[in-house]
Amino acid sequence: MYQDLGFTWRADAGGQVTILRHGKPAATLRAGRAQQFLSAVQDRSPGVRQQLMARWTGQYRHGNERMARDHPRNRHA
Repeated sequence: MYQDLGFTWRADAGGQVTILRHGKPAATLRAGRAQQFLSAVQDRSPGVRQQLMARWTGQYRHGNERMARDHPRNRHA
């Protein structure tokens, strides 16, 4: 079971790849970066593809947000 993060991608004839999140463009990759992305997602499971697209767009969590929020220095009031 994987978590669907809402990412999809499409490649056009010119070699440009657009990564979409919930149907809206999140990133556009051209030339070499587009080819790197296509080779990275090739033959991957859907869950891994979702994570890769999140990383390529920069829209992913690092996992330490909750710890930082709860730190005494960051508490307000």
